Amino acid sequence: MTEVTDTYDKGKGPVATGSPYEAIRAVPVRHYGRWVSAVVVVALLVWLGYAFSQGNILWGTVGDKLFDHTVIQGVWHTILISVCAMAMGLVLGVLFAVMRLSKNPVTSAVSWLYIWFFRGTPVYVQLLMWFNLSLIFPVINLMPLYKNDTVAVMTPFVAALLGLGLNEGAYMAEIVRAGVQSVDYGQTEAAHALGMTGPRTMRRIVLPQAMRVIIPPTGNEFINMLKTSSLVSVVQYTELLRSTSNIGSDTTAIMEMYFVASIWYLVLTSVFSVGQYYVERRFARGSLRSLPLTPWQKVRANLTTLRRPKVVA
Repeated sequence: MTEVTDTYDKGKGPVATGSPYEAIRAVPVRHYGRWVSAVVVVALLVWLGYAFSQGNILWGTVGDKLFDHTVIQGVWHTILISVCAMAMGLVLGVLFAVMRLSKNPVTSAVSWLYIWFFRGTPVYVQLLMWFNLSLIFPVINLMPLYKNDTVAVMTPFVAALLGLGLNEGAYMAEIVRAGVQSVDYGQTEAAHALGMTGPRTMRRIVLPQAMRVIIPPTGNEFINMLKTSSLVSVVQYTELLRSTSNIGSDTTAIMEMYFVASIWYLVLTSVFSVGQYYVERRFARGSLRSLPLTPWQKVRANLTTLRRPKVVA
């Protein structure tokens, strides 16, 4: 027991110079369940890796074909069609979102009909419809501006772009609409009170604030677009999946080329996911007290937490 003595402080009276309590000795709690679950997960991963290593897979072929010229060209085509389709979908999404929010019943109804159709039908079917458009319209006649055979116009790239871009535009319209509606309407009323027109208010006031809500799902849509682009092989567009499938058919290394395609899809989605994270982090400025940690900062923080805490005497 600690002895307590009193002293006298002028103006405050008796003051205790000792403490009747012993120093606290903190002992960290042992989380045995975490270690057990970690061991189980590692064991499953080792078993899965062993199973694939013993399978009838020519891993040498995977390594040899990973940077094949045809495969690299397919990767470039995948990036190209994904970026172009996403840009098209973003422009259409903003346009039809504004139309959907319009008080004009005609433009609002047209926007709703567009979203209803392209969200309600599979993108695979839409790609086939665009690719076979010549069965309905043999000639595209926009006299006096343009006239040509539909087969010559509807190339694999154009069919893939229309199929992916128009479908993505329907989803982006709903994302943009949700972002615009998240901005307090008082902001619009204040802008109108200052004499700003509707389009200028949307461009200068509403959309910059709505970007914090629009950016995260837009990034997710682009990541999904990279994977959905594999469907355009049905319209004869030579992207990553079709490139690897052609090599697999010629060399009979079918599964090996699927592994090559999977590795490249993982690389692409990982790279663009990191880019998405930094874009979201930038637009989060001003809305959060502190910005979220970067991937490197998260790694450092996790390494710090793994260290055993010191015992406080």
